[in-house]
Amino acid sequence: MADTVDAATRSRMMSGIRGTNTRPEIAVRRRLHAEGFRFSLHAKSLPGKPDIVLRRYRAVVLVNGCFWHGHDCHFYRLPATRTEFWKAKVDRNRHNDARALVALHEAGWRTAVVWECALKGREKIDPAAVSSKLARWLRSASPSLVIRGKKSRQK
Repeated sequence: MADTVDAATRSRMMSGIRGTNTRPEIAVRRRLHAEGFRFSLHAKSLPGKPDIVLRRYRAVVLVNGCFWHGHDCHFYRLPATRTEFWKAKVDRNRHNDARALVALHEAGWRTAVVWECALKGREKIDPAAVSSKLARWLRSASPSLVIRGKKSRQK
């Protein structure tokens, strides 16, 4: 299947996609702040440059886009055009994610991953439930947490 727009237009469209301060990330930050948590953002000194860093709790929160990180939900489908490029890109992102999580744990950080499908779309869960799960996890000693949409398969 051929692309519906020319290469220059596609390039402009793709360059407009954010890597930080995405809507799902901002939604999680707002909920955490409302719960009374204070944090810093995008710590370059930590593996994987986590989206949210809660130093007081020695915890980080990663808010992952389902397409870009290859989550097994309705938001991820391998594009029909340039399949090899996209498969390699998503596989590389998955590899980098796994490596960053291991490095964070080895450095003594606790990790939470919030998937985009938990925050929007047909599988989303109640925003209050997301913030409640994060708050309970932060106050616990649990090393990790993953929040997915309702129907996404467990890995």
